[in-house]
Amino acid sequence: MGNLSAPGFIDLPPRTAKPRSRGLTHVLDKGLTLPDASAHVEAAAPYIDIWKLGWGTAYLDPAVCDKVNLLATHAILACVGGTLLEIAWAQGKAAECLAWAADAGFPAVEVSNGVVGMPPLEKRRLIAAAAERFTVLAEVGDKDPHAPVSPARWSHEMLSDLEAGATWVIAEGRESGTVGLYGPDGAVREPLFEALVDAVGVASLIFEAPRKDQQAWFIRTLGSNVSLGNVVPGDILGLEALRLGLRADTAMLNLADLDSAASAP
Repeated sequence: MGNLSAPGFIDLPPRTAKPRSRGLTHVLDKGLTLPDASAHVEAAAPYIDIWKLGWGTAYLDPAVCDKVNLLATHAILACVGGTLLEIAWAQGKAAECLAWAADAGFPAVEVSNGVVGMPPLEKRRLIAAAAERFTVLAEVGDKDPHAPVSPARWSHEMLSDLEAGATWVIAEGRESGTVGLYGPDGAVREPLFEALVDAVGVASLIFEAPRKDQQAWFIRTLGSNVSLGNVVPGDILGLEALRLGLRADTAMLNLADLDSAASAP
């Protein structure tokens, strides 16, 4: 038997289609080999929008150009991790890092300041420089779990980053989902979340959400087309099922109308 065409017998929530600017799935690649990355992409390309080569893994990967080309073939933005650019900036080599990323074919870079303490003004200058050649994702939040979390500061920094040329701003959660946007137990810091949504708007926000419970919380709160980041490659199809109400955690997206009909006189 060949591949089945996509079924259409279930009514599902409205979902944006690629190329999309909302409802993004942002994948964190922690160092996959090219064959492994290819397998994930071939299985789930329609559901992947951004593929971040985390931290400094892109700098070490001898097949990085082939990986970037693979992603481009499937209309997926390959993105350099922010830690690499932070370290380059700290060494006075940010321009060299951006030139290397361009030579490798990356269409996107992440600009962050959660590792080396880059001042906000320097971050905005780096965003502006990067935006001349790349789609820029600007991350806000500290990686230190003990750092204070200020909704007002995060909101101001995100708005400033967007003004400097970032296309999207990312709310820090790390790959653990226990920092920044989250408390140590992984629960969303709701006052921070509400402040960001009110000040920045959902369209420009990507919430790092590596855990299923976090992904489900955002989908239940903001709907299927919330942009989520730091998704594990093996969870891409599972996340899309969450978005479409095809898992128990979000099945109410598909069952609400049935419940209303059943309770009608």
